[in-house]
Amino acid sequence: MNDSEFAARADAALTSIEAGLEASGADLDFSMVSEGVLEIEFSDGAKIIVNRHAAAQEIWVAARSGGRHFRWDGENWLDTRDSGELMAVLSALLSDKTGVAINLT
Repeated sequence: MNDSEFAARADAALTSIEAGLEASGADLDFSMVSEGVLEIEFSDGAKIIVNRHAAAQEIWVAARSGGRHFRWDGENWLDTRDSGELMAVLSALLSDKTGVAINLT
């Protein structure tokens, strides 16, 4: 995948995450704080950061529980450690943190 294809796929994923957060109605704030960096903040001040990492061609998720890296496999963004799918993993992290079922898939 070339750099422009990566950027397009990563941006589409970030846009999808934003739409899912908006639709969730959960008690959280989110904003694109810079190009390719989505910050999700919870009522207790905790944050989850989702960003595209062009050099590695990955989407990175940083949370208190740890960092995860997701790479495009031709169909999905999969965790480089355990093959978890980005939207499912992020849905679980958000649901655990808010206590509200959030489904980004």
